[in-house]
Amino acid sequence: MTVEQNVLQPGGAAKHQQTFLNQLREITGINDIQVLQQALKDSNGNLELAVAFLTAKNAKVPQQEEATYYQTALPGNDRYISVGSQADTNVIDLTGDDKDDLQRAIALSLEESNRAFRETGITDEEQAISRVLEASIAENKASLKRTHPEVWSDSPNPYDRKRQDNCPVGLKNVGNTCWFSAVIQSLFNLLEFRRLVLNFNAPANAQDLPRNQKEHRNLPFMHELRYLFALLVGSKRKYVDPSRAVEILKDAFKSNDSQQQDVSEFTHKLLDWLEDAFQIKAEEERDGEKPKNPMVELFYGRFLAVGVLEGKKFENTEMFGQYPLQVNGFKDLHECLEAAMIEGEIESLHSENCAKSGQEHWFTELPPVLTFELSRFEFNQALGRPEKIHNKLEFPPILYLDRYMHKNREITRIKRDEIKRLREYLTVLQQRLERYLSYGSGPKRFPLVDVLQYALEFASSKPVCTSPVDDLDASAPSSGTLPVQTTPSTIEQQGPSSSDVPSTSPVQRSVIHKPFTQSRIPPDLPMHPAPRHITEEELSVLEGCLHRWRTEVENDTRDLQESISRIHRTIELMYSDKTMVQVPYRLHAVLVHEGQANAGHYWAYIYDHHQNRWMKYNDISVTKSTWEELERDSFGGYRNASAYCLMYINDKEQYLMQEEFNKETGQMLVGMDTLPSDLRDYVKEDNKRFEKELEEWDAELAQKAQQEKLLSQIPRAPAPSPAPVQAGEPEYLEQPSRTDFSKHLKEDSVQAINKALAEQEDRGPEAIMDTAIKLEYTRLLKLAQEDPPPECDYRLRHAIVYFIQNQAPKKIIERTLLEQFGDHNLSFDERCRNIMKVAQAKLEMIKPDEVNMEEYERWHQDYRNFRETTMFLMVGLEFFQKKSYMEALLYLIYAYQNNKELLSKGPYRGHDEELISHYRRECLLKLNEHAAALFESGDDQEVNNGLIIMNELIVPCLPLLLVDEMEEKDIVAVEDMRNRWCSYLGQEMEPNLQEKLTDFLPKLLDCSTEIKGFNDPPKLPSYSTHELCERYARIMLSLSRTPADGR
Repeated sequence: MTVEQNVLQPGGAAKHQQTFLNQLREITGINDIQVLQQALKDSNGNLELAVAFLTAKNAKVPQQEEATYYQTALPGNDRYISVGSQADTNVIDLTGDDKDDLQRAIALSLEESNRAFRETGITDEEQAISRVLEASIAENKASLKRTHPEVWSDSPNPYDRKRQDNCPVGLKNVGNTCWFSAVIQSLFNLLEFRRLVLNFNAPANAQDLPRNQKEHRNLPFMHELRYLFALLVGSKRKYVDPSRAVEILKDAFKSNDSQQQDVSEFTHKLLDWLEDAFQIKAEEERDGEKPKNPMVELFYGRFLAVGVLEGKKFENTEMFGQYPLQVNGFKDLHECLEAAMIEGEIESLHSENCAKSGQEHWFTELPPVLTFELSRFEFNQALGRPEKIHNKLEFPPILYLDRYMHKNREITRIKRDEIKRLREYLTVLQQRLERYLSYGSGPKRFPLVDVLQYALEFASSKPVCTSPVDDLDASAPSSGTLPVQTTPSTIEQQGPSSSDVPSTSPVQRSVIHKPFTQSRIPPDLPMHPAPRHITEEELSVLEGCLHRWRTEVENDTRDLQESISRIHRTIELMYSDKTMVQVPYRLHAVLVHEGQANAGHYWAYIYDHHQNRWMKYNDISVTKSTWEELERDSFGGYRNASAYCLMYINDKEQYLMQEEFNKETGQMLVGMDTLPSDLRDYVKEDNKRFEKELEEWDAELAQKAQQEKLLSQIPRAPAPSPAPVQAGEPEYLEQPSRTDFSKHLKEDSVQAINKALAEQEDRGPEAIMDTAIKLEYTRLLKLAQEDPPPECDYRLRHAIVYFIQNQAPKKIIERTLLEQFGDHNLSFDERCRNIMKVAQAKLEMIKPDEVNMEEYERWHQDYRNFRETTMFLMVGLEFFQKKSYMEALLYLIYAYQNNKELLSKGPYRGHDEELISHYRRECLLKLNEHAAALFESGDDQEVNNGLIIMNELIVPCLPLLLVDEMEEKDIVAVEDMRNRWCSYLGQEMEPNLQEKLTDFLPKLLDCSTEIKGFNDPPKLPSYSTHELCERYARIMLSLSRTPADGR
């Protein structure tokens, strides 16, 4: 028997029954459908009460009555159908003697809730969703009263909010509404859906009094959604504010409960609301006929449920919207779909005389837009709270659905049986291979081929004639090394001793091997254990056997591995034949959630079908992305980010993403030309307001510039001379110039000149200078080639060492040496002055084409940057050791960023990246712990101080840690910091703390890698080369004495 339900028929609460069942299954972890139905029945459809019944510690499992009907609904199906249902779920039995007063009160409450639904047409589920919207709007309004930084605060400069070229427009987060942005952007970028919304006209009788509150909600929402979509098309702003659309949804419900609920419920209901709005219009246009709803045509499909219940076969046709899939236990999307399409013992479907029950689902009609909802949340009954499933789940950019179509069910069943057979065979082969790879009967097992190789090596070792313990003196004291006692046979082999020991002594002491003080093992000590006695014949037979066995094992292992690879490949290609790749669906959007079950951040990856690239929509930020970034953030298993919704579109339905064309000219319509006239006028007005804002900003800047110009013309009193710098206080410099180092080089130059004079005292200044330069270069080359300990970095002593290690051009090094010997600091005596003049003359003789001065300046600028990076690192580490983590963090951030830029040019351009990364990471972790401790104190001032640390120091630094995918320790540290704050969600706290936590978490969980601007870098003290090397050595030595976990 085939039963088909008309989805457009108003069905009251029964329409949402299956959605409730799926949500109960997710929240409670209970899979027994009868238990869930009974709880839903007892709670009269109230989701919160049903959860309370099922999760209460003293709750009794409802009695399971004998089944009088069999439900054949897909898990999570929005269009529920039951066959033979005889129960009215709206009837509540209040007559039972076992009902106590509390149960009677609950029953009366449920009856009141049911009456409210009949009067208003609004379900309890929809009222729960309204609480989310109210919380978001309240959060947005409350934000005006707060002084600490908000999630998205508008820049006062309107040019920062100006749309660049034709970049997509973002949506402002108006208070925990990133989920709204992700869903709306995904739908907006479906061009057919966009056209439907933009061209929606309210019914002619819309001004009349609505028949129920549903119409009062849906039509105004569609009105605001049209305006929002129009702004996304033609606005000159970088992002627009969706508050009015959210306000409409909130105002449609009247609830005083502001507790925030699970925002993912909105995703389930949004299409229903849009469907209802289009249905009102469709019913008006086709009065008396069966109306067509474009939302249903676009998002809903049908499947056939074929099953057996206790030997009786049945068939039901059902409709579905969002298709729910379980994630836990599966590695890819096809495995999830296979599990969702088959329930129970499917063998019973193909046999006539079997009492087992089972069912298969086959798609009979796929929607143009197919949405998969990935169930990544489950209820932990032990902890009493929901948890997120972080398992990895892969999904393809092109999904072929032929194997799930009803028309292909016979061939699919054959292929499924073949895959099942191959997997059983694969299991046997893998078990056999495991015996070869993990051989042995004890707790430790090894590859058999290695065991045979070790045995062959042992047998082939040179035989020894003594026991490994015979030559040890058991009476030796334990405090020293063991004296070795040689046997007579060993004495004979060694020959007479050169010592003065009497020859009559029966025992002779041999040289003791000290493994920690001697660099070599004595030649008489065997390298490996060896057989004591083995004949050539025995060795030949044993080697032959071991060689043969090892070859056999290698061949067997290779055959097994090749067979396993072939079977894997056969399974992968099972559905690749031409008949099974006729229904392609292309991935259009991926909605991502990062965080835990109770809180997190949402964003979307959406495919630009015309530019053939992925875009990342993260609230106001819209950036280009890649499939690799999408994989990292969406597959899961890598960190707390994973996809929770996949939107595929039929790749053969071109109209879904087809642009509009002018019917007269045939030219493609873009931007404002795609808008109806009323929306075009609306966007133009908004753009005029924004242009006026830009003009006012320009006028304000011009006025300020004029005032500054006038002030600069007014004569001022002379400024007082600066106070002299106190002794011991270093003078601060923005950036040291190359001449600042010349004083430090004077001593080196003089030493080289003196050596040259000693060697060639009779020669002229030019010859002495050449010799001095050669001597200096030789000295520096030797320093560059040494491998010093970490505390001695010879690059800090001289730029030439840095240049040599980084393979600077020879001309750069030569000119640098000439500048060193041509420096004015060498004019203190006649000999040095003459050499200085020769060097200066040679510098003047260098032609422009001989040395590229731009390149010369770049090398010296890099060296200045290296010294500056060293000082950032050194000062940051000094603050770290003093436990001044706030001060240390800023220095280490700039040290890491500058060092990373240096290392991009060569491996010896900067310092150890892992060292800087470690202490930067430690600073953040310690500050995070300190901020969390302040938050836990509950004191208003300390809580605010803790949140200031997080907002001004920690949160801006997170993108720096996330931007480099190779730094796994940084990513783990970020997850640790986020998990620390997410752990507060399940705890009881004061309302004001809960409010601050709710406001702060989206910032912490924002997965964007967009680097925020920091303050200007801290000023650095001016150190001489000697001081710099000394302080650097001191801090590095102190680090080597301090264990650094994680380094």
